Amino acid sequence: MLSRGDLRLLVLALLAEQPRHGYELIQHVSDLFARVYTPSAGTMYPLLASFEQAGWVDAEDDAGRRRFHITAAGQAELRARADEVKAAQHRAHHRARDVAKAAMPPALRDAMRQFKGALLHHHGRWTDGEAEQVAAHLLRAVALLKDPPCR
Repeated sequence: MLSRGDLRLLVLALLAEQPRHGYELIQHVSDLFARVYTPSAGTMYPLLASFEQAGWVDAEDDAGRRRFHITAAGQAELRARADEVKAAQHRAHHRARDVAKAAMPPALRDAMRQFKGALLHHHGRWTDGEAEQVAAHLLRAVALLKDPPCR
C-alpha cells in the first residue's frame, strides 16, 4: 500500500501537525486509506521507538498512554527531507484514491465517469439556475451517502 519508507515520513509529518498517541496515528493512516490498509501496532510502536532513539520525538505520559510529540531534531529531519515527505504524501493520497475507486461499485464508477464527461462537454455553457440545480442533485447524493435510509 505504501512505498518503502513512506510510513516513516507520513507519521513524522503527522506528529509535526500535533502530538498524538500511537493509536491515533494508526487510525489516522487507516482513515487515509478508507480502512483498506491499517498499520499494525507491531509496525507503529517500533517505528515510534526508533523515532525516540533518533531524538525526533519525545513521549509523555497521558493518563496511562504515551503521547508523542516532535522535537526540534524531528522538525529538522522533516525540513531536510521535505521533498521526500511531500512525495510520500502525494503517493499516499493517490494510492488512497485508487483504493477508493477500486472499491466503488461498477454502476457508480460508470455514473461518475459519465458525469465527468458531461461536465467537460457542458463547460462554460451554464444557463441561469442550471448550476444550482445540478449542485442540489449532487448534495442530495452526498446526504444519501452520509445518512443512508434505514433498510
